[in-house]
Amino acid sequence: MESPVDSYLRQIHAEIALLKDGKPYSTIPAMANVDPDNFGIALATVDGTVYEIGDTREEFTIQSISKPFTYGLALEDLGNEAVDAKVDVEPSGDSFNEISLAEGTGRPANAMINAGALTATSLIRGSGGQSGFKRILSTYSAFAGRPLSVSEKVFESELKHGHRNTALAYLLRSFNIIEDDPAPVLEDYFRQCSVLVNCFDLSIMAATLANGGRNPLSGKQVLEIGPVERVLSVMMTSGMYDDAGAWISSVGMPGKSGVAGGIIAVLPGQVGLAVYSPPLDEHGSSVRGLATAQRLSRDMELHFVRAARTGRSAILAAYDVTETPSGIRRNDEAADVLREHGHRARVIEVNGDLLFAGTESTARELSSLPDEVDLVVLDVRRTDQISEVAVRMLARIRQGMADAGRELVLIESDGSLAEALGPLDQQLLPSFATRSAAVEYSENRLLERHGSHLLLPDHVPVTASPALAPLDEADAAALEALMTPKAFEDGDVIRRVGLRFGGVYFITSGRVSSTSPGPTAERVKLNTLSAGMTFGELALGSGNRQETTVRAVGPVTVMVLSAEAIAELESADPRLAIALWKALTRDAYTRVEQYLRESAVRIRE
Repeated sequence: MESPVDSYLRQIHAEIALLKDGKPYSTIPAMANVDPDNFGIALATVDGTVYEIGDTREEFTIQSISKPFTYGLALEDLGNEAVDAKVDVEPSGDSFNEISLAEGTGRPANAMINAGALTATSLIRGSGGQSGFKRILSTYSAFAGRPLSVSEKVFESELKHGHRNTALAYLLRSFNIIEDDPAPVLEDYFRQCSVLVNCFDLSIMAATLANGGRNPLSGKQVLEIGPVERVLSVMMTSGMYDDAGAWISSVGMPGKSGVAGGIIAVLPGQVGLAVYSPPLDEHGSSVRGLATAQRLSRDMELHFVRAARTGRSAILAAYDVTETPSGIRRNDEAADVLREHGHRARVIEVNGDLLFAGTESTARELSSLPDEVDLVVLDVRRTDQISEVAVRMLARIRQGMADAGRELVLIESDGSLAEALGPLDQQLLPSFATRSAAVEYSENRLLERHGSHLLLPDHVPVTASPALAPLDEADAAALEALMTPKAFEDGDVIRRVGLRFGGVYFITSGRVSSTSPGPTAERVKLNTLSAGMTFGELALGSGNRQETTVRAVGPVTVMVLSAEAIAELESADPRLAIALWKALTRDAYTRVEQYLRESAVRIRE
């Protein structure tokens, strides 16, 4: 099943591709002949999943998107204090190539404008047998998770036509901000701007910043958290130059643009976004890139104010219903069907916040389920917050599941999510307050789909009871002749804790539930028994005392083989009495095994 993130990106890519504003950058001749229709979007999560649409593998030069990564390397090499002495951290409000230096000191306002970026490049020294630029390129490659290279054509064009940057470099040298010959610094700067990347690369580079400096694909710690913190702070206030205020208001993520048409945005702890589209606006930023970032921020609630908590995988556990049965005792045929087809019903437990990151991990889990899964039980009882984007994405998931012939079931305490999702094809979303009830529903659906209506009977005569399956028809009929019929209304207590053994109860229609006192005196539901099942006999293993309270769930009819009738049977027909006890013992072992599995589930919960 397609992820709702994929379908959403495909939708907005088609819509935003219609924007025809802006023109590709032409100041550098080698970049002037790019196809203006190129358009790619890549969204990378901090655990390494990348969603992409369009021209995400089309290479282009990184340009000014290089600045935060070189700045981070300088901070890692020298520390904040030494770097701050050369370049400030204040937003300038100037365009990217403005010649603006602090009066008296010549210090650039920040490392995102060209003057500050040239300064940061000048601070990178050779080390370990690598030149300063080789270290810059190695750092970019580590961020991208693959070896990157330089476009020599663009580099030569930048070197030949980059007069304004050349002027800036020499001006910086006059203030001793650049301490040595500016020519090598200019070459390194033009080379770093000419590094070839694609949209996929940039999404991983952005996700590495979002992940505290650790590449989500390679696992390598590229940059320590201190430099990452400073880099993202400066990107937030200055990464979009004279458009920074509008960017913060409408997108609300640290961002950086480049004149080749790339743009990145970083949501710490959650995702890295990259967009490639060459036509630029008057600020030098991609028109479609800006529109895409604004749209995702709004639709996916990625603005830092809305997505303030760190994202993490919301999946707590995933298992099929054979591992956690409902507690309803089934006849042998039904049990066989559930053993064979139980893997078709999956329980997914989620926790934490269902903001974008948590919902994305949940959507990814649901979208990747095998085709053979018929039902998904989504347990949201441990979630703290379910955002509007979570509701929208879950609605898409539900529709996609329905289209694929699957069914979504909820476990929630108050039914609010089911209400928010509303009906689908006039069908309400099944919602249950307990896992056992949801799994019971799922088991019944599996029996309907893969068994027969006979496996969910409304009435089961004593002679067809699973507990008496080892007996032949004549012996079962002889036992039935010794039984007394009884009927109960909804809520009636049939057997109470502490009562002496009162016989064996064969349910012929309806359902009963059994409860037991918990460790703090609260009632703990043990199981639900339906037509064909028995209760009462386990008291014989508990000092002839009833250990559970059994209550009718709706109208119930039973046939009771009383203690007195059993005593008479043992005296009059010892052979049949022994056959009865063998059958009941066999059934009891089956039930104890089920209780143990149920107890394991409750301990985990």
